[in-house]
Amino acid sequence: VTPSAPSSPDSSRRPAGDAGPTRVLPPVPAGDGVSMPAERLKPEVSASGEAESAAPGLTPEEAFDALYAQAAPDLVHQTFLLTGRRALSREAVERAFQQAWQRWPEVAVDADPVGWVRAAAYEYALSPWHRLRRAHKHPDAPPAEAGRRGQELLSALLELPPPYRRTVLLYDGLGLDLPDTAAETEASTPAAANRLLHARTVLGRKDPDLTEPEELHRRLNALVAEEPVADLPAARAVRTGSEHRTRTWTRAVVGVTAVLIAMTGFTAVTAPTRYVPVNAPGETVNGVPVRGGPEKLRPEDVELRDRLRSEPNPGPERLIPVAG
Repeated sequence: VTPSAPSSPDSSRRPAGDAGPTRVLPPVPAGDGVSMPAERLKPEVSASGEAESAAPGLTPEEAFDALYAQAAPDLVHQTFLLTGRRALSREAVERAFQQAWQRWPEVAVDADPVGWVRAAAYEYALSPWHRLRRAHKHPDAPPAEAGRRGQELLSALLELPPPYRRTVLLYDGLGLDLPDTAAETEASTPAAANRLLHARTVLGRKDPDLTEPEELHRRLNALVAEEPVADLPAARAVRTGSEHRTRTWTRAVVGVTAVLIAMTGFTAVTAPTRYVPVNAPGETVNGVPVRGGPEKLRPEDVELRDRLRSEPNPGPERLIPVAG
């Protein structure tokens, strides 16, 4: 399933060579209810006037490596807020970039490649199958630097259902507008609004300050900034792993197809063209009980039966035998 990407990139985008601080969650101006600020987040523009996503003159490998270096650390932080599990966050982001490399011709021309990878990472991280894995059964401890309020916020987020948790992160954390949030969560706009209002209500019960979008965004940003940066594999290793996975699945599919073709051919050659009944050889059967029913008539019984049939007599003589 191709993740739905929002119409405009998130503000975590920056040139691959920029060594400045990473802004994981863009600031959200004041808003009422679920209304979006008037100023939307826009992609950064290079000195030549072209958006950074165009990446002119780069090979596919260089463009992928630049996207990975730009977005992977931020996505790991964001995914940690969704799952509370550091290893699962790194795994989800790595798997999402592997999928992006497998479908790079599609991702490279997407209006928001970061949003494409983000949606894939969120889908993988929130998969219910991870509950069956012992390593990801319980969430990790929050960072000690987050303090009591940060730990309470993370605990409150993890208590929300996954769709609500994802909606809060996209809207109040990343600053996506409501239609884009609904599209990425595969929900209608009214459903996304209801999820957002319900999530804010639940978080407000834990801390009344979290009912304000600005305070919620600030606390989310602070919580993510205090999470230590994860050790991510190199972009080349991700591309190699993606290609290896693709080759493995291709070989498996080809192998299974070849086995099915061989079995079908063998069956077609060896199967009979008509029905041949099988006559089982006779065998001696022992231990069968005696067949029930009347016994075989003796000669005198047969003679009496014939006499009764030839001399019909309705009188008492038929019932009372005559002596002599």
